[in-house]
Amino acid sequence: MSERQMTFRALDIGDGTDGRWASHTQARWPAAEGWLSEEGRTPEGAQRARALFETHMPELVPVLDRLAVQLDRPGGDTFLTLALVRPFFSGCTQIGGNGTLLRNYDFSPEECEGTIVSSHFLRPVIGMQDAGWGLLDGMNDAGLAVSLTFGGRFVHGPGFAVLIVLRYLLETCATVDEAVARLATIPVAIPQNITLVDSEQVVTVHVGPDIPLTVTPDTCAANHQHAPVPEEQERFSRTQERLRAVRASGADDVEAMLRPPLYQYSYDEGLGTVYTAAYRPAEGRVTYVWPGERWEQSFEGFTPGSRTVTIGGRAVPPADPAGASLADRPHTISSSFQSSV
Repeated sequence: MSERQMTFRALDIGDGTDGRWASHTQARWPAAEGWLSEEGRTPEGAQRARALFETHMPELVPVLDRLAVQLDRPGGDTFLTLALVRPFFSGCTQIGGNGTLLRNYDFSPEECEGTIVSSHFLRPVIGMQDAGWGLLDGMNDAGLAVSLTFGGRFVHGPGFAVLIVLRYLLETCATVDEAVARLATIPVAIPQNITLVDSEQVVTVHVGPDIPLTVTPDTCAANHQHAPVPEEQERFSRTQERLRAVRASGADDVEAMLRPPLYQYSYDEGLGTVYTAAYRPAEGRVTYVWPGERWEQSFEGFTPGSRTVTIGGRAVPPADPAGASLADRPHTISSSFQSSV
């Protein structure tokens, strides 16, 4: 049975120096420490990670240093660069339009931090945090919102986990154009699709260690960068099916994100839907959505606390043309693809 309970938390961490961020992250340190690669555990690797961070994210160096002091864990400063961490692969579907960034985050619930964070490192930012201070999606006070999906190709190279890249874009950029320009100069370790929204436009880009940044003609993304998608990958991820579905439903249809094929139930394979997020960055607000539950946060009214929600709940799905509900269609999982953190 896919239905299960998951607790999400909302935390206001300010500039990271008053202990709230440190207490939260220290409690998660045993799991976080496991993100570091073997290279990241060596003095030489630590030096390379620091140099890479200073080169590509110089504005965040003072923040990195003060967070590392607060974290106070061996290797914590290297971990926080997110430059030498093990690759992770996820699902996800996202679309932008009409001033909205709408996304489903699909992953293993046990591996998802589930922390909504309001911060003010360089500027006010709200987003879904993971890996210390990285972001899966988020918005800033300038009206820019960003979100990620895995690009679908299992390659890995030098560069950053995309989580810290999203944090950097929101801390330093005010518009989609500015963010895309910065993103083009930052090495990203695994293929990722990033959708960016401001009050004027929506852009989806493909990045990865083996390709230059590519601006796509789409306002949405699932989990592929090139077509045709191999048959085995499509059976496992349903990436093309989800992309067609989200393109047809649009950025305003939150309910569509709670139904198959966009809402996924493959939690044991790391591809179940953990949450839906609808960002309205020009209004400074975001609504996190689960079946039967919504939690709105904003810059004007951020509310710390926690909520235990049901994920994997079966909303009433629409019938397909053959008469069978989409939820009842067989979903074949290939054992040759695995999701990991």
